[in-house]
Amino acid sequence: MIGKFKTMFFVKSSLISLYLALTIPLPFISIDKLLIPSIVLFILGLYLIINFTNDYVETCKDKISYRTSFISKILGRKNWEVPWNDIKLIKSLPTSQGSKVYYFNTIAGDNFLLPQRLENFEKFLLIISKNTGINVDEISYISPLWTYKLLTLLSTMMIICELFAFLI
Repeated sequence: MIGKFKTMFFVKSSLISLYLALTIPLPFISIDKLLIPSIVLFILGLYLIINFTNDYVETCKDKISYRTSFISKILGRKNWEVPWNDIKLIKSLPTSQGSKVYYFNTIAGDNFLLPQRLENFEKFLLIISKNTGINVDEISYISPLWTYKLLTLLSTMMIICELFAFLI
C-alpha cells in the first residue's frame, strides 16, 4: 500500500499568505513604467511559492520517497528515495530556535531530512516505526501548529488592511 503525505495546509497557507501580504502593495506603489513588470513578477512569484509548497512524501512497503516539483529541482531541491532496510537510525539535531530536526541515517552514512510538516504526521511516524523498527515517540512537528495558524491570520489581516488602504 502506498501512502502519500502532502505538506500541511497551514504551512502552505502561512507561506502563501505571507508572500501575498509582502508583495500585494508592490503593483500599487510602482511607477507607471514598472506597473506591468511588477504585476508579471508578482504572478510569477505566486506561482513559484505555490509550486514550492507542493512537495510530498510517498511510502510503500519497500521504501520512503521525497518528491519535489520540477521548479524546485531546478532551484536545488532534490528528490530522494531510501529503502526501509537501509535506514540505520534517526538522529536529531537542535535548531537555533530550540526545536529539533531529524535525519534518516543510512547504512552507507547518508543523511536525509525527515519531513516534519506533513499532513497525517502521526500516521507517517507509525509507518516509519513499523518499517524500520525505530522508536519515533520523541519526534514531533518542527514548530507548534499554532505558529502557522497565527502567521496565516496575521498575514491575512495585513492583506485586508493593505487592500483597504489602497482601494479606498
